[in-house]
Amino acid sequence: MELTIHPSAEVLGKSAGSEAIRMIRHALDTKGSATIIIATGTSQFLVLDTLTKERSINWSKVTLFHLDEYIGLPLEHPASFRKYIQERFIQQIDPLETVYLIDGEQDPNQECMRLKNAIEPLAIDLALVGIGENGHLAFNDPPADFETTEPYIVVDLDEACRKQQFNEGWFASMEDVPKKAISMSIREIMRAKHIICSVPDLRKAEAVQHCLEREIDPHYPASMLRLHPSCTLHLDTASAHFLKK
Repeated sequence: MELTIHPSAEVLGKSAGSEAIRMIRHALDTKGSATIIIATGTSQFLVLDTLTKERSINWSKVTLFHLDEYIGLPLEHPASFRKYIQERFIQQIDPLETVYLIDGEQDPNQECMRLKNAIEPLAIDLALVGIGENGHLAFNDPPADFETTEPYIVVDLDEACRKQQFNEGWFASMEDVPKKAISMSIREIMRAKHIICSVPDLRKAEAVQHCLEREIDPHYPASMLRLHPSCTLHLDTASAHFLKK
């Protein structure tokens, strides 16, 4: 893992976004296509903003997946990750070759199978991810399943995860936050050739410290990133606050 600490969240977002641009362009230049996974949430605002402003990418050769979606949440809900991706990414760029959005309003097991059939034959060139306040990677809350080889799984959201979604303003009350989601599994994220992990903000500092300085363990889901051969972790000074090394 390569670690970079930036002076601010804005610089972090631009740097991570620029790195993503280089990797997507490299995939397009070398094999004529690219498959990418993108994350949602507040940590990705500036990353995606940088990425969507790039006009040199031939998006018609890019296939898109995303990490997770709540079960039972309508597309029109402000917290819908499908809505987030459509508004903050898809509508800001030229048409993509193929888009696979997780539909949490369908039967969850059938939806996991649909996505499995779509993603398993493909090589994943780049995954953009973040780390949650509880250390989760995608919606793989602790203790995460490090063993499953299923690309997408149904997960229970723990209290810390649901509280983060409420505190970020996506829901009017804690009672409104769903308790289940469809998430890309840890092993499927690790299958990506390159991973860019963007983690701004002091509220993520403890999770960052646990994932970097404690053992690689399901109780610190993002700690698994340390085993990836090409993962770049972008922090700002706030999220790196508790690091001892």
